[in-house]
Amino acid sequence: MSFFLFSAPEREPSQFVGFAGNRIDRQSENRTDEALEVALADPRLRIMQTRGGRLYLKLNGSGFDPYFALAEARDMGAKLDDGVLLGLSEAGPVVMAPGAVEPDDLPERIKAIDHRSVYVQGLIGPDMLGELAQGAALLAWNRNHRFCGRCGAETQARIGGYKRSCAACGAEHFPRTDPVAIMLTVRQDMCLLGRSPHFAPGMYSCLAGFIEPGETIENAVRRETLEESGIRLGRVAYHASQPWPFPHSLMIGCFGEALNDDIAFDGKELEDCRWFARDEVLTMIAGTHPDGLGVPPDGAIANHLIRAWAEHG
Repeated sequence: MSFFLFSAPEREPSQFVGFAGNRIDRQSENRTDEALEVALADPRLRIMQTRGGRLYLKLNGSGFDPYFALAEARDMGAKLDDGVLLGLSEAGPVVMAPGAVEPDDLPERIKAIDHRSVYVQGLIGPDMLGELAQGAALLAWNRNHRFCGRCGAETQARIGGYKRSCAACGAEHFPRTDPVAIMLTVRQDMCLLGRSPHFAPGMYSCLAGFIEPGETIENAVRRETLEESGIRLGRVAYHASQPWPFPHSLMIGCFGEALNDDIAFDGKELEDCRWFARDEVLTMIAGTHPDGLGVPPDGAIANHLIRAWAEHG
């Protein structure tokens, strides 16, 4: 029997989800305190701008362009000193900076569109969407960690926005990524889907929850499923992951084997939770369900989990 790694597909499932197409060379081993300054002086520099969870996009023919030249960004008052260096693309360095212009005050040719809509509507390419996830998460972390968690003094951004240092006590703080388990519970030709009150009308999805300190991914999947639905799980298998910049999570997608059928949910986190047959799920994916029920959009990892089971189970 060959080692399982060598029989795995060369393109893992994570490459097909939204926000996962980042091709930036992050230069993680070569970041210095001058990294952002050096990037801003590079004539090849391209700048992305975001404000209030909205990405600034230039109308470019029939599409959108998320990149601004240095002069354009300066004319718009971009807060370049608070920018973060994403790394090097084939075309040169890429920086994301907080925008200064209120979305309603932008020129007609520039739109400010919320990050989720940019992703759902496919307004930019997969590589740009990956850069958006990286930059938005870094900006959110820097914005929320302006003061030292040890002594309360103001911190300063270092190495292009990947570290904040406290001159008062010497503490160093690094960006956080919050791991979230998202799972599709299955048994035979049935899968378990839930509906949160904030979902779009008719949409059902996988269950999900944050992984807690000292907890394995598998045990988090079991715990969250039991807490939210009353379903106990046996075997758990990892499938794929997805960066999720709301504000800085990593969705870890798994399948879980149900050991019981009776659902018990408290109606707080979920307004509905039920078993769905494979044939019904296929109509939900196709958009032909007689009651208008559906699943999350194509780029969501929940969609990929549901499709992987329904179409190939």
